[in-house]
Amino acid sequence: MRRGAAAFLALFLSTCIGSACAADDYRVSLIRQYVETRIKPWIHDPIILAALKKDNALHAALRDEDIQLLDRLWREERASGQYKLIQGVLSSPASALLRQKSDDSTGVITEIILMDARGLNVAVSTISSDYWQGDEMKFRKTFEAGANGLFIDEPEKDDSTQVLQSQASMTITDAKGNPIGAITVGINLDYL
Repeated sequence: MRRGAAAFLALFLSTCIGSACAADDYRVSLIRQYVETRIKPWIHDPIILAALKKDNALHAALRDEDIQLLDRLWREERASGQYKLIQGVLSSPASALLRQKSDDSTGVITEIILMDARGLNVAVSTISSDYWQGDEMKFRKTFEAGANGLFIDEPEKDDSTQVLQSQASMTITDAKGNPIGAITVGINLDYL
């Protein structure tokens, strides 16, 4: 989509009423096509699957209080600029792969978040607002929906990236088709 088309789409979305709006259907269709052709081919990369396996084992015994504490720590680190937990996630091979995929998209992808079976960040292309995605629709409408979970969110200005984007999220499965995590990809509507 060219910038003019994206501007028209944004204007049309702001003036139409209801989810049956033709422009919204068009946006979802474009994003779904992008996901099918550009994202799905690499979400089962061995680096991603190994990172999910490792973090699922590491986080399996965490209590809800532990998850809340980790999420609070992430937010505090983000605010202070003192990155210990964040740096551990950012420096992983899976995060390097996500940054490369984002860079290769020539502006279409604004961010990528890989989440484990608990909804915790496994890898990120950029620093996300929080560490625990398990309470958000991006996780609840994908991982909790099962192997074929796909959720395309409404357009919004993202706090992390400061651009108008829609997030496309999907479940990631193991070789047997069992859900093992989820991935969210921010799609810049001006560059799609």
